[in-house]
Amino acid sequence: MERSAGSSRRRRRSRPVLGGTIAVVAAAALTVTGLVSTAQAADVNNARNAGFESGLAGWTCSGGSGAVVSTPVHGGTSALKATPAGQDNAKCSQSVKVKPNSTYALGSWVQGGYAYLGVSGTGTTDVSTWTPGSSSWTKLSTSFKTGANTTSVTVYTHGWYGQAAYFADDFEVLGPDGGGGEDPGPAVPATPAGLTAGATTASSVTLSWNAVSGATGYTVYRDGTKATTSTGTSATVTGLSADTAYQFSVSATNAAGESVKSAAISARTAKKDSDPGPGPAVPKHAVTGYWQNFNNGATVQRLSDVPADYDIIAVSFADATATRGAVTFNLDTAGLNGYTDAQFRSDIKAKQAAGKNVIISIGGELGTVRVDDDASATAFADSVYALMRDYGFNGVDIDLENGLNAAYMTKALRQLSAKAGSGLVITMAPQTIDMQSTSGEYFKTALNVKDILTVVNMQYYNSGSMLGCDGKVYSQGSVDFLTALACIQLEGGLDPSQVGIGVPASTRGAGSGYVSPSIVNAALDCLTKGTSCGSFKPSKTYPSLRGAMTWSTNWDATAGFAWSKAVGPHVRSLP
Repeated sequence: MERSAGSSRRRRRSRPVLGGTIAVVAAAALTVTGLVSTAQAADVNNARNAGFESGLAGWTCSGGSGAVVSTPVHGGTSALKATPAGQDNAKCSQSVKVKPNSTYALGSWVQGGYAYLGVSGTGTTDVSTWTPGSSSWTKLSTSFKTGANTTSVTVYTHGWYGQAAYFADDFEVLGPDGGGGEDPGPAVPATPAGLTAGATTASSVTLSWNAVSGATGYTVYRDGTKATTSTGTSATVTGLSADTAYQFSVSATNAAGESVKSAAISARTAKKDSDPGPGPAVPKHAVTGYWQNFNNGATVQRLSDVPADYDIIAVSFADATATRGAVTFNLDTAGLNGYTDAQFRSDIKAKQAAGKNVIISIGGELGTVRVDDDASATAFADSVYALMRDYGFNGVDIDLENGLNAAYMTKALRQLSAKAGSGLVITMAPQTIDMQSTSGEYFKTALNVKDILTVVNMQYYNSGSMLGCDGKVYSQGSVDFLTALACIQLEGGLDPSQVGIGVPASTRGAGSGYVSPSIVNAALDCLTKGTSCGSFKPSKTYPSLRGAMTWSTNWDATAGFAWSKAVGPHVRSLP
């Protein structure tokens, strides 16, 4: 699944124009004319809060598109993340004091999607440069000369329409001091006040405290030892023993250092509950939706916002830990507009009370969880089960797009099943290439755990053409692509009740392969009833086919829930 929508797209509208100058031409012109210069020894960096260590202070981002993140960073502890959405290219800018008739070197480190760097109001020639994106930090550099009466300019960065979020850090406007002087950087923050303990379980304690001015993060200590970190004013410490008292304190951090720890408070975990019982039964025909624990331009949701059309909600995603195979979960409270851990847990219970299953998804487009030996298999099972007990998740979704070892993932899921019991929900979301043959690691894993497997919702997108079960090649985006590839799983050993059709909820939900809800419904009818087929028609019908899946409930919401409103009722009407 894609954390950033359309990562493989290169949507073209018109060639980007910045400050009246085409970016590519501007960059080339700078090289030819020799404007790019090296800053002199006496020069200072006139940009303020250049590394975003003081949040967005001094910066203005269009449409609320900018946020400060703790990873990835180029230097210090913070960087800018800005996310284009709709007609907003996520422009962040700052007014900088400069001297007239002076040359300045402009630079910034960028990563992620399309990123642009420029300056306007120079009094001479405004300049800009750009990059189509990179997976590692890349420096954009150019320079400009001020006019005879220019005392301030506007420097800016932005992304591009329909592209992924970009990151920027360590801005430079190097040249003569324009009157602001070198940015002194942040001071060590004050000690946080107001530390209190909130909700507790048998294995966790939720803490909150007051915000500290200038802090970019907080460190939570348990009995004097570092337990976890947070970029917000709350955190949940997990992995605790039941009915045990602990001492907690918190400090504030930024690029200048760490504050003195707060006074310690005591909190006791709850008594050990009995093992979680079976969750709600998964319907004969079910709709699965992935819920995003991050903001990538899709509608930000709470779990309570997910429509009742979804029977299985896969929380995306768990995070890898330093222990190979082990995972944890960190709610992105800041990215989700202040959605708290307590509200999230309450919403899980409410969904389950309404007959829905909420599971934790492992992996995604950027997930790097490795289960490839006995130790990592045990760590995986133990950590997933700990999350199930802690949050109340009903099961696990396997969405590992960076490699899967069938032998050890089978061991991990068997161990998890032994711990969780018969109510465990196990889903998988392989890519199309992973299910072309029963010799593939994903297909082997699915068959190995067939007796405890709930459903495989293959991703019928970001794929290109693939072979169907009749040996013919089919192109994505058609009813034949859905039915002919599903046939491979249906005839390859999976029960029809373990096969679902996974598609994007909107054109923005994936780089390619979007199909309208009507095509999804036609494919479901073709496979279950033998009607509405395209050129491919299976040799038999599969009335117990499980249903459909979409990435994601957030993209569905962005499109006005067009997908779930059409596919949800249709799935429930299947034979």
